[in-house]
Amino acid sequence: MRLLAFDGRMGASGDMLLGALVAAGADPSVLAPVEDALDVEYRVTEVDKNGIVATKVDVLLVETDGGDPRGEGHDDDHPQHEDERDSTHEDEGDQQPDEDADSSDETPPNRVRGHFSPDHGHSHDHSGDGHGHSHGHSHSHDHDHTHNHSHHSDDHDHTHAEGHGPHRTYPEVVELVESMDLPAGVVDDATAIFRILGEAEAAVHGTALEETHFHEVGADDAIADVVGTCLLLSDLDVDRVVTAPVSVGGGETTMSHGTYPIPAPAVLNVVEQADWSIRGGPVEAELLTPTGAAILAHLAEGVEALPSLTVESSGYGAGGWDFPDHPNVLRAIVGDGGSRLVRDEISVLETNLDDATPEVLGSLQETLKDAGARDVSIIPTTMKKSRPGHLVKVIVKPEDVERVAYRLAVETGTLGIREHGAGHRWTAHREFETATLDIDGDTYDVTVKVASDADGVVYDRSAEYDDALAVAKETGLAVREVMRRAVDAVAADE
Repeated sequence: MRLLAFDGRMGASGDMLLGALVAAGADPSVLAPVEDALDVEYRVTEVDKNGIVATKVDVLLVETDGGDPRGEGHDDDHPQHEDERDSTHEDEGDQQPDEDADSSDETPPNRVRGHFSPDHGHSHDHSGDGHGHSHGHSHSHDHDHTHNHSHHSDDHDHTHAEGHGPHRTYPEVVELVESMDLPAGVVDDATAIFRILGEAEAAVHGTALEETHFHEVGADDAIADVVGTCLLLSDLDVDRVVTAPVSVGGGETTMSHGTYPIPAPAVLNVVEQADWSIRGGPVEAELLTPTGAAILAHLAEGVEALPSLTVESSGYGAGGWDFPDHPNVLRAIVGDGGSRLVRDEISVLETNLDDATPEVLGSLQETLKDAGARDVSIIPTTMKKSRPGHLVKVIVKPEDVERVAYRLAVETGTLGIREHGAGHRWTAHREFETATLDIDGDTYDVTVKVASDADGVVYDRSAEYDDALAVAKETGLAVREVMRRAVDAVAADE
């Protein structure tokens, strides 16, 4: 099985993901449909990050015939002042240092604002724009180029595409993506990522998804980040994507609603939909952007450590910050993950109960899983003085141990809980398919869990009991019969 693994210990952003995928072997020529659709250019260079050669991918605007590098449809004829922008950070695609920060080797302040990237050797004209979004940027690329990929003439003047282009709604972004000359799978991935971003932004503002306007995320550079990442991933042709816990950074971020601690609200909304975990630090800066989080939330499974694999290629994508002790890069590793099952790091909690009521025991499955437990088993046993009792065993991720243990204590009143340290379990690759059943002229949906090994060989299908029960109540069929029909329907479609 061909595996792509990300090491997100310095966070993730759209440009870091682009750089990491190119550095790991993806061909940047596949980005042509985005360049053609948006009049942008992907500029690929090499930069030095604390002695590590990393790939930097900049999205640049190409000057149009009218001489305006922003292109038609740009709805911002004047630099926006900071108090006029919706700077909630739910819409930034790249790691961006504070424009007021010293871009030397000093650790940056813990306030993160603006769109200024010190890596490119650019000269920035901030006159008249305290926000750092001046339209008069001058760019000089001082780095050695590993690629100089462009579908446009190098005679053009180039401006960073950050925040440029119209601020589109979610349906407008989907329409634009679908209009590009893209493989069907890339369209599906990109629109799913934008849906995650749109739902996060809508949740922050309390608006409906279809009516929510993206800000920077709806602009050309963010679309180039998301669609470009999906194209590069398709070119790598991997079977599975995983990521270790992703760092969010620390400190505070300033937005139109005030000052909030990092991670910003939109990042948290995105991470709620992710299969992987986050962690704070290791520096005081915003390391995980909403765009980076959304891309990984859709594409990647969470792992606690690098899986076993035979390495084929690897590379580093450069972020915007420079830190004295932490190379600000996202590492990508591509290789053969030969293991047929997934190694999942776990801990096991257990306690003995001799006075728990049936009601308490019956509720533990739900209450402990709400707290983060992966599985709960309750086993009848005999305790001291030959009293009947129960052994409660809980499978939990290491990072959730304290929270689940506390919940187990308060729910049962137990005075002690044993932990069997961090071990691991082997789990199947799981997908959920929807079976549509036609029963007496009416249609019903039942979710079916499909288990397979790393080679994609399916060895089990099981219908979700609650779905089957609901259909059985409406149709009068036995639950067992509904489950059988659902499994057969999914098997027939594979």
